[in-house]
Amino acid sequence: MSESSPGGPERRARELRRALRHHSYLYYVRNQPEISDERFDELFRELKALEASHAELVTPDSPTQRVGAEPLDAFETIEHTAPMLSLDSSADVEPLERFDERMRRALGDDIGYVVEPKLDGASIELVYESGRLSRAVTRGDGVRGEGVTENIRTIQSVPLRLRTADRDAPPLLALRAEIIMRVGDFEALNARLLESDRPPFANPRNAAAGSLRQLDPRITSARPLDIYVYDILAIDGRPPATQRATLEALREWGLPVNERCRPAADVGEILAFQAEIEDGRDDLEYEIDGIVIKLDDIAARDEVGETSHHPRWAFAFKFPPRKEVTRLLHIFPSVGRTGVVTPIAFMRPVELGGVTVSRANLHNREEVARKDIREGDRVRVQRAGDVIPQVLERIDEPGRERAEPWVMPAECPSCGALLEPRGPYTFCPNLFACPAQLAGRIQHLGSRHALDIEGLGEETANLLVRQGVIGRVPELFELEATKLVELEGFAEKSATNLVRAIAEARTTELARFIYGLGIPEIGVTVARELASHFLSFEAFREAAAAGKAAPAGDEAPAGEEAPAGEALQEVDGIGPLMAEQISAFLARPEVSAVVDELRSCVEPVPPPRAGDTLAGLRIVLTGGLESMSRSEAGKKIEALGAKVTSSVSRQTSYVVAGENPGRKLERAQTLGVEILDEAGLLRLLSDGPGALSPPEDVSAPDEAPEPGAAGDASAPDAP
Repeated sequence: MSESSPGGPERRARELRRALRHHSYLYYVRNQPEISDERFDELFRELKALEASHAELVTPDSPTQRVGAEPLDAFETIEHTAPMLSLDSSADVEPLERFDERMRRALGDDIGYVVEPKLDGASIELVYESGRLSRAVTRGDGVRGEGVTENIRTIQSVPLRLRTADRDAPPLLALRAEIIMRVGDFEALNARLLESDRPPFANPRNAAAGSLRQLDPRITSARPLDIYVYDILAIDGRPPATQRATLEALREWGLPVNERCRPAADVGEILAFQAEIEDGRDDLEYEIDGIVIKLDDIAARDEVGETSHHPRWAFAFKFPPRKEVTRLLHIFPSVGRTGVVTPIAFMRPVELGGVTVSRANLHNREEVARKDIREGDRVRVQRAGDVIPQVLERIDEPGRERAEPWVMPAECPSCGALLEPRGPYTFCPNLFACPAQLAGRIQHLGSRHALDIEGLGEETANLLVRQGVIGRVPELFELEATKLVELEGFAEKSATNLVRAIAEARTTELARFIYGLGIPEIGVTVARELASHFLSFEAFREAAAAGKAAPAGDEAPAGEEAPAGEALQEVDGIGPLMAEQISAFLARPEVSAVVDELRSCVEPVPPPRAGDTLAGLRIVLTGGLESMSRSEAGKKIEALGAKVTSSVSRQTSYVVAGENPGRKLERAQTLGVEILDEAGLLRLLSDGPGALSPPEDVSAPDEAPEPGAAGDASAPDAP
């Protein structure tokens, strides 16, 4: 059709876009191309020329629009549509067998699994709205990650628009996928980097992750990235009933799915699949480090639920670590951020699974003595989980004279303070004055999950301490660009950018500030729980010190004073030992002084909270809502003190069922959990539970059991 005919350019552009999407689907998903690469390129060039001469025809999901965004200053932090949990894992058969036993105890013997290769790449969330790619977010901490949408758009195997020839696209579809770089592409990329005198990547996973986090999408577009999609995180509408149906739905939407996924009935079939995959591992064109086992039935997954860290319905069965032999050259005591002095083995470089390894963590002085590892020894090295190098054992060399046994020095190699043994570990007590600890604490304070100060990495933190620019942590906020430009590696722009980033960090989220202090036992999740519970740093600090503080608005009964840190145990995930360690750390005079100074520099902002009208409730959302997205609804619910959970149980207070609800609605009906429509949710948010009939307590009967009934502790037969 010519451009001069009615609707010519517009119609031709639609035809070309449709053809290019179809052939991309055949190439990347079905592996059944119908046209040559040259013909595909001809169609692409025609569409590009047509859009160049008719700018009004360009659409955001056009195949020509994969690259074109300007470089970013920084990545935006975005909350996931649903949590991206990690997997429980092991390389031993016994934990796998226990996993299978738990599933059968909970669900009976009539269960099935789907087994898949465990891809070794960078995990990503893809969100499609009305069939169009709207955002892509790195896994991050599992709750929030970095928005890398423009970079993901450059990957040819990622459809910008879902295919709907065989299955309609839902209004919202959030997917979990793995970004990979195939081994051949990785080797070719490293060859190009070496030719241009640039450092190569250590392995395909690092190459994929590094390429994904380029601020300039044009750099990402030049990297040979690929993708496999393997799970639905959230969907508006009824989800597929099984994992096998999920994988088929993903294929029908035009998304690449790994071809080696298959069903398994029991542990025997799982082990057979693992052996088959491991045997052909070196022949695969991509890196894997094990297999993943998932319950096939999606409703059964809801029944077994999940922990705060991992789903109970899935398990990663890892390959045994790769091993090699090398020479241990030197053992050096390294001082970490928390003061732990760790022996580090420096070895003759050896390649393990495509990665060159030259040093390994020896953990503590007792571990070195137990393995009798000395400088000059020949040792067997492995990468645990194909990631962390470790010295497995010493190899005996008859007739070869060995060095003296290694001993931990008496003084800190960084500051000269006398070291203190605590069990098998050794500590430097010079908490903030030790240069190694100071640099580590500065780096931690500026890290991504803390104050997120762009440009304040390990190298910069070490430089600032080594050159005497910073002698105490709070002095970070006194830095001036004029001082920084005098240091090696800093120019006027980089110095100005760092000072500006530090200034912007003076106001931050309360959870970030708590995490950034580097308090023992407090990770990202616990910091977030503490911030939500206490709402101010002062309330948290008082609770750690005296045990009196309670959530905002509550007061301890007059005359009562709990032991130090006891109030911390009211927070999810904090037990007596953790509370004691947090309290002891904050009570140290030198810590208290630094915290006081930091509080004068940084203003921690409490999480948004409208009140506690829904405190204690557990709410599950299913289906689409008209007045707001499910994510927005979840935030409003949590701001009022309730918890939003992903699975229905007897402890669930309400299930909110929107349009096209999934199997969670059926589960709620089976358990007798109260169901709200969208109007009921809005009444709950505005007026609290009093606006509704009280949720049925399905965890206990309304009437006491008759004597002798199961669960009656007073029954004659009770033990």
